[in-house]
Amino acid sequence: MAFQNNSNQDMMSEINVTPLVDVMLVLLIVFIVTAPLLSQSLEVKLPKTVAVAGRMDARLQTLTIDAQGQISLENAALSDEALARQLADFTAVQHSFELHIHADGSVPYGRVAQIMAIAQRAGVSKLSFMTVAGQ
Repeated sequence: MAFQNNSNQDMMSEINVTPLVDVMLVLLIVFIVTAPLLSQSLEVKLPKTVAVAGRMDARLQTLTIDAQGQISLENAALSDEALARQLADFTAVQHSFELHIHADGSVPYGRVAQIMAIAQRAGVSKLSFMTVAGQ
């Protein structure tokens, strides 16, 4: 069986889109099936409260970093070495010691990172950065 090429027939130049439509429908079905599995969450309505003053107890210490990078613990100026010793003493005595850092907005991040590293080496496990609300 030989195929004949009639010279009066033109070459077909249309694209067959049926396979493309089939692939797109399969992809659409896959996305429809998997989309609900990607976002599994619970709807929780959290209670609303007003802001309250933070708790102050003996396990909490306040560290202040001024604009020049100088540090003070509970309003007593310290060097980095003295801070490390002081924090190590606090963590050795108190089980859940907390350190609140009040850093000036113009203090470079590198200086704050140094203080965080000192606190970590001293054994401080709870570290908070204090900010001003509403600004």
